[in-house]
Amino acid sequence: MRPTLATVSLLALALAACKPVSLTAPEGAARTDAKAAPAASAKPEASAADDNLNAVLWMQRSEEYKASAETVYRAAADRLEAALKEKNWDALVPEERDNAGQTAGLKPAVIMDVDETVLDNSPYQARLVAGGQEYDEVTWDRWVAEKRARAVPGVVDFAKAAQARGVTILYLSNRAVHLKDATLANLREVGMPVAGDDVFLGLGTFVKDCEQNGSEKNCRRRLAGQQYRVLMQFGDQLGDFVQVVANTPDDRAKLLAQYHDWFGERWWMLPNPTYGGWEPALFNNAWDQPRAARREAKREALDLRN
Repeated sequence: MRPTLATVSLLALALAACKPVSLTAPEGAARTDAKAAPAASAKPEASAADDNLNAVLWMQRSEEYKASAETVYRAAADRLEAALKEKNWDALVPEERDNAGQTAGLKPAVIMDVDETVLDNSPYQARLVAGGQEYDEVTWDRWVAEKRARAVPGVVDFAKAAQARGVTILYLSNRAVHLKDATLANLREVGMPVAGDDVFLGLGTFVKDCEQNGSEKNCRRRLAGQQYRVLMQFGDQLGDFVQVVANTPDDRAKLLAQYHDWFGERWWMLPNPTYGGWEPALFNNAWDQPRAARREAKREALDLRN
């Protein structure tokens, strides 16, 4: 979720979608799902402090990150059989399923976010850090076009185990629909099952009788639920599982408390310290502020236990 990152320019109206003010950023620190950073290679004259340095290094260089991701996917694989056998098992909240109680004949599926859930875009984030830059749509699109993202540890084994049990993998991503071909090619390259072009539900996917709120995914989850019995959802942002109506720290905490029991059963959260909706929530979602002002707001949010 962001990745989800002044507010990022709205996606073309032709896509009928944009990143919501609550979860988006102008440049790239806190996207919901369209995640990654520019292809900057030039080294700044001085190595200025960057909030993302340790976060990106942790994802790229630590064994702890790999172990965390693999733990999530192995635990989910262990729960898959129970989900298949339980006829009432459903990973969509009731408000996002139009056919509640009528899912018995539907094919089983799992919904997976793409960025930092299936594909690791840390090289893009690393380029941003190295170049002293922030996310923007142009550099992000260029990165996606490279089709060089690697798989998040553990995801391919899980996906293949699900596929072997007749479960369809749906990729519900905030990558815009015009990035579909490059995204599916990258997914195939890393070994992920891709049943067809229709398994990609990108930002801008049309959903009849559902008004999309920015980059929120609720409409596309409803669309998935019309065709599939959704056994599990995977993501790295709260918005990958349920609609985030108000992106404030208090409301995000309430959402987690409300659906606490779903995590580790139906919902599976991947670690991503590099960006997400949690970040703009700390500075009132005001991406139009200077970078220094956003940083100061984040420093003020630190818990010093004084």
